[in-house]
Amino acid sequence: MAARGLDELSFTTELVVSELVTNAVRYAGGPIGLRLIRGDVLVCEVNDPSNTQPRLRRARWSDEGGRGLFLIAQLTTRWGSRYTRSGKTIWTEQPLTAELGLLDLSL
Repeated sequence: MAARGLDELSFTTELVVSELVTNAVRYAGGPIGLRLIRGDVLVCEVNDPSNTQPRLRRARWSDEGGRGLFLIAQLTTRWGSRYTRSGKTIWTEQPLTAELGLLDLSL
């Protein structure tokens, strides 16, 4: 990320990648693919062999999990999924500039 001039996106990108890859390993098994694509925005794509689409939900205070996609929705400007021949791809978009990347994480 630093070599591409994206230092300020490193922390958020690490969180997004960690959550998406963990979900892919946990729920889909392998093989898993990861791509980061820099264009007008930073796109993160994680591919897995499952055809089950993710669901955004609000975890109850007593739930031990279920907050991952909610966090991803808060940390990115857009996210979604699409079917592929061999499973699905979950993707996210992050703005490249700080002005566009201001996020309100208040609950």
